[in-house]
Amino acid sequence: MNILVTGASGFIGSHLTRELVSAGHMVRAMTRQPQNYTGQGEAVAGDVSDPASLTEPLAGIDVAYYLVHSLDSADFEEKDAEAAGAFGRAAAAAGVDRIIYLGGLGEEDGNLSAHLRSRRQVEELLGEAGVPVTVLRAAVIIGHGGISWEITRQLVDHLPGMVAPKWVNTRTQPIALPDVIRYLVGVLDAEETTGQVYEIGGPEVLRYVDMLKRAATIQNERSLPVAIVPLLTPGLSSMWLSLVTDVDTATARNLIDSMTNEVVVHDDSIRQVLPGALLGYDESVRLALAERARALAPPEEADTDTATDTDTATPTATGSAVVTDRTVGDPST
Repeated sequence: MNILVTGASGFIGSHLTRELVSAGHMVRAMTRQPQNYTGQGEAVAGDVSDPASLTEPLAGIDVAYYLVHSLDSADFEEKDAEAAGAFGRAAAAAGVDRIIYLGGLGEEDGNLSAHLRSRRQVEELLGEAGVPVTVLRAAVIIGHGGISWEITRQLVDHLPGMVAPKWVNTRTQPIALPDVIRYLVGVLDAEETTGQVYEIGGPEVLRYVDMLKRAATIQNERSLPVAIVPLLTPGLSSMWLSLVTDVDTATARNLIDSMTNEVVVHDDSIRQVLPGALLGYDESVRLALAERARALAPPEEADTDTATDTDTATPTATGSAVVTDRTVGDPST
């Protein structure tokens, strides 16, 4: 099958392209700087914010994965809406059979954050020109290089204790990166998923504070004291995050706004379509930390580690292995 992956050099795209190539698909990896692309697939220039640049990447494509967003921009809602509409129209003009989109969980009760509202709008705009869209909605994705995981890891790494805002009590359903890739690849060959929306999540529903504490126990082998301060505003919270992590203020503010929304799975019908055991949170954390260690190791050590770990990597829907690796951001945060 001829497949286009947008955001191919990003957190999800870099893993997805590798798995699709391993499954025998012809993969085009769309990136704004193909000359710098070192991942799997055929690098092709394209920018979702430039409609004219989409003609060549989409030519002859059967299925396109849409994995981009503008979370680091103050006007991300407008940018993402324009890009999704343009991509949907270009895909229709090219005769693409289907678009697969990774969106965000969250109840449509009128209280969704701007980021999650934008994700829902993108779902609609991608299909507005007539191409069927398969949507997978996820919460926090645990894997090396993911924005939300990096915030968790850095907070735990940098702070012996935390004064935290009340949103740390919000419930979420984190999912391991290998399970996300398994679902993304799996829906490709499941015809009944065309035009459907699925919710995906790991086996545990946790509060953000639970995630922080359990990550601290695994990462630092110590407990993490957390004092919750109800009056800590989103603005102060985002400035605090940008000070103690390497996330910029604009991204941090958009993340904080989303973290006030509960993001859990209410419909697990994807598990009837693509059954399989899901990795728990603690195992997901260990995988992410192990991949970070490999990424930071000297080249000769990284090569040795990778060769060893391939034998125990998590199998995906295609039967090959996904080894978590580096960093388009998490859907819901």
